[in-house]
Amino acid sequence: MTPVRAAAWRHFCRLALAVMLAVGGGLYLFIVTVDPWDVLPFSPRLPRIPVTSNARYTMPALARDPRFDSVMLGTSTSRLIQPAVMDRALGTHFLNMAMNSASPWEQARELGTFLRAHPAPRIVMIGVDAAWCHERPGSLTSPNRPWPEWMYGHPAWTGYLHMASLYALQEAANQFLWLTGQKKQRFGTDGYTSFVPPDDRYDQLRGRVQAAFDHWSPPDNSPAPPGMADTPPATMALLDSMVGRMPASTIRILWFPPASAFLHGTAGGIAAARLQACRLGVERIAAHQPNVVALDFNHDSALTENRDNFWDPLHYRMPTAQRVMTDMGAVIHGKPPADPALDILHDPPGLPRMDR
Repeated sequence: MTPVRAAAWRHFCRLALAVMLAVGGGLYLFIVTVDPWDVLPFSPRLPRIPVTSNARYTMPALARDPRFDSVMLGTSTSRLIQPAVMDRALGTHFLNMAMNSASPWEQARELGTFLRAHPAPRIVMIGVDAAWCHERPGSLTSPNRPWPEWMYGHPAWTGYLHMASLYALQEAANQFLWLTGQKKQRFGTDGYTSFVPPDDRYDQLRGRVQAAFDHWSPPDNSPAPPGMADTPPATMALLDSMVGRMPASTIRILWFPPASAFLHGTAGGIAAARLQACRLGVERIAAHQPNVVALDFNHDSALTENRDNFWDPLHYRMPTAQRVMTDMGAVIHGKPPADPALDILHDPPGLPRMDR
């Protein structure tokens, strides 16, 4: 290579490096200025909203929001409980932190983040479903989806170390498009977003509902080992510790979201024994912790045996969610529930009743 060509090549490399640094630095500055997940301590105060489909990235900022005094935790089976409806019934300000496929470990991490900002919440609701009743490997020690651990309990400045990624750039672009009026809001600022089709389309979609039931894996109806129904799952220890982290003044609602009776299994089978053991574990927690209400919508009843109440064996319709919310409000107010499908496992007589 001649000296002239070598000099030209060095000039090109320096120019390319300068351009890459300028572009990369500009993109990084754009990301940390927009702050897509509202977690950075020095970003401008902008009216940000949740923009990321993986709620694990959006919940930490909502958990720190001073607007809220109560929280809902759970998986997708708790996502249709609407904060606005419960707030009107109970005079609260709920945040729904339920997430698709949230493991017990993830729910505990969410609760810890909420309690750091709200050490004395008025009400904490935890949906007890298959995530708690099935002892899956890793459910007590790891997340089920990509998890931004740096957002949960770590110094806020560490967020700057995680913003140099294509994912952060993508979500910063989504946040920027919303801030500039070029993108519609998809996810609620109280954590609630309906993920089921509009209920008025149910009759049109009956074929899809039937297909969901036909293709769903059946429950394990093989004979249960002796004593299985009397042995609460190991997850109950974590649930008990979560309940114990709250002050005694907090009303704790442990509730079993309704699932189709199709999933309950047959008497004497493993699925039925597993569900019964889970109920027993929740009853024991409620018996020794203060102000715990335990409600079971997930047993054989007219509600769960009617497939028209569900979109698939696990996820119920909006009218079913309304029934659940109405009965929860009634119990907290000390009134009898309207729906005979509700099984009240524990309702302490000294429970503080909420004012509207």
